Amino acid sequence: MGSRASLPSPSRSKYRAVATNVDGIRFHSKREAARYRELRLLEKAGHVRDILRQQRLVLHASLAGNCEPVTIGAYVVDFVYERKQGATWVAVVEEVKGFDYPLGKWKRKHAEAEYGIAIEVVK
Repeated sequence: MGSRASLPSPSRSKYRAVATNVDGIRFHSKREAARYRELRLLEKAGHVRDILRQQRLVLHASLAGNCEPVTIGAYVVDFVYERKQGATWVAVVEEVKGFDYPLGKWKRKHAEAEYGIAIEVVK
């Protein structure tokens, strides 16, 4: 029987992010919580509005010989909101990253292509 010392602690995140609470909301990392605080300040100043968190984008693919797309997974973006640009409001889809792993990059590119959006990465 092997030693349990090599197993990760159940309280530790896969990417070593530290969960943080702000305004009674649990965030996956300190960085994400800090970005939320920034967005809330921008909202109070009238620069952004309608902040949504953890929005799930379902990813699809068409398999050979099958006309109907098949669900292959999902990409969850950290924030979706509207940013004031001059006299208009522009939709923003945003992902907060400490380190951008290859699977995350692939999912982001897939979501951008499927939904026709640009996902901003905040580091």
